[in-house]
Amino acid sequence: MARKIVQSNDAPKAIGPYSQAVQVDAGKMTFLSGQIPLDPKTMEMVQGDVVAQAEQVMKNLGAVLKEAGLDFSHVVRCTIFLTDLGDFAKVNEVYGRSFTGEPPARATVQVSALPRGAKVEIDAIAVS
Repeated sequence: MARKIVQSNDAPKAIGPYSQAVQVDAGKMTFLSGQIPLDPKTMEMVQGDVVAQAEQVMKNLGAVLKEAGLDFSHVVRCTIFLTDLGDFAKVNEVYGRSFTGEPPARATVQVSALPRGAKVEIDAIAVS
């Protein structure tokens, strides 16, 4: 996959593990539905704080990527949904661990509620 990170000095620099833009050649695109912190074995919410929830969300995304024959290096876009933007730094740190190379483009928004009372949900788009 040809992947180019686009960085403009005429726009604000990224303030976290994300890129201003990611440009890819047309290839196979995989759209990952939002994942919440459900344990796939029990289908129950994981116990713990927003860090534990974010860790499970990233595990769930990783599992879907793997099933598609992909990994986090193929992700070009994510959206993070938080019920409290006060949790941004904690979730950002967990999220950033999954992107060891150039991170994808990203948006983060606060929402009033998420399914099953989750504190965080993340979706993704990957290209191979």
